[in-house]
Amino acid sequence: MSKIKITQIKSVIDRTERQKKTIQALGLKRINHSVELEATPAIVGMVKKVNHLVAVEKA
Repeated sequence: MSKIKITQIKSVIDRTERQKKTIQALGLKRINHSVELEATPAIVGMVKKVNHLVAVEKA
């Protein structure tokens, strides 16, 4: 599997609880925090749900 780099670019304040938990499950803690994860179908699905809050790059 390939790796992707996910960076939180917007705040989770005033977002639904589901979006907050998805960001937390991805391992993101604050704005401009980045994580590198394997591009599994589960991770890609989570990123699609919060794509307005994150930036994604190939790692």
